Amino acid sequence: MQFTDQEQDKVTLDYRTEHDEPTGEHVLMITRMDEQFLLTKHGQRGIEFPGGKREAGESSRDAMVRELFEETGGKVKAAQYIAQYVVHRTNGQPFSKDVYFVEVDELCNKEDYLETEGPVFYKYLEDIPEDQKSNLLRDAAILHCVERVKDLGLY
Repeated sequence: MQFTDQEQDKVTLDYRTEHDEPTGEHVLMITRMDEQFLLTKHGQRGIEFPGGKREAGESSRDAMVRELFEETGGKVKAAQYIAQYVVHRTNGQPFSKDVYFVEVDELCNKEDYLETEGPVFYKYLEDIPEDQKSNLLRDAAILHCVERVKDLGLY
């Protein structure tokens, strides 16, 4: 699937399975806990799914586990690799992002959630006030991945 994002950059999105090797430089998790979406509130961007960059020598799956814990205090119960998308920047280097569906079984209270203000829950994404949504919750690639998770019957 190919489309243009909000910044007019070309994006290619490929759905993946557990048999595919995640190779993205970034990770994003569509997270659920207790029949709700588990999101995080970024200090500048607003409410969004947890995610971030892989660190040197870190696998995509390890980055997924680390970023989830750092931003929400969440621990992975189960995770499924569902997609990878590549943003082909008009000005700059392209980057790829691995997308996972993650079920969280518990949250740990933390003193510091790094760049975020910690976990936020919503039963429906539509319930998030528009003025509190990160642009990432308006991003076509992410919204396609949310639909993919729903089509797979994962929630």
